[in-house]
Amino acid sequence: MLSLLAASQAAAEPIYWSDLGLRPYLFEIGGFQLRYYSLAYLIGIIFAYWHLSRMIKAPGAPMAQRHADDLFFYCMLGVIIGGRLGYTIFYQPGIWDNPLDVFKLWEGGMSFHGGLVGVLIAIGWVSRRGDLSFLRVCDYIAVNVPMGMLLGRLANFVNGELWGRPADVPWAMVFPDARAGEIARHPSQLYQAGLEGLALLVILLLLFWKTRARYRPGLLVGIFTIGIGIARFVNEFFREPDAQLAEFAARTGLSMGQWLTIPLILTGLIVTIYAVTRKPVGTKAAKPATA
Repeated sequence: MLSLLAASQAAAEPIYWSDLGLRPYLFEIGGFQLRYYSLAYLIGIIFAYWHLSRMIKAPGAPMAQRHADDLFFYCMLGVIIGGRLGYTIFYQPGIWDNPLDVFKLWEGGMSFHGGLVGVLIAIGWVSRRGDLSFLRVCDYIAVNVPMGMLLGRLANFVNGELWGRPADVPWAMVFPDARAGEIARHPSQLYQAGLEGLALLVILLLLFWKTRARYRPGLLVGIFTIGIGIARFVNEFFREPDAQLAEFAARTGLSMGQWLTIPLILTGLIVTIYAVTRKPVGTKAAKPATA
């Protein structure tokens, strides 16, 4: 792959995605394909459960393992149901003309904002049932989300979908989708993987494991919300708007993703200010929860 990149840059020609030898599935048996997008969801959820189980063993945990088990189940439902409903409501409402199409998850179409709402509802449900601090549970969940974002955007790139706007940068790519045409474009999936995924993951892991941020309720989730909001807002300048929303973006000056991101950033700022202006959780209150 690196040789192809270097050759394309030397010739001042765009990189052709089809020359990278990528395909949307890991393997195929009969009519079954293990697709990278499904694998990204699976690995992201497994990582979140494994890492959350490690986090609650550290001092200051606001929950026990049984709560983590409940969160694993309900948050998974929240991501799937919320993500799909969010996509059909904000990005492709025409799907509701045939309601059964809403359930065709294998055809793609998930919204980050919808998934976020679904996860918040799941956290609220588990927190209320377990008499847990909603903000502190959100802190612990937020640290794990960027891994899923990283893997999901890499899967988008491997699928050759969600490509960017036309570009003349040396790393611009021509994607195989007929709608993209023979036009060199930003590989915006990789930009998103780097900012929304890798960068935010590193920041939150360092804050959790190397500082006492987890003792300030709301700080980690506030930083996550600001970070994901800014990263998404910036990346939308490079990402091609969904075909059915191109007119909306041209008319309003911002894409649907950017409009939905503005309240996200503002909410993150409010939560972060709240967290840093309150006293940290005391030693006694910060003892790990017991099963």
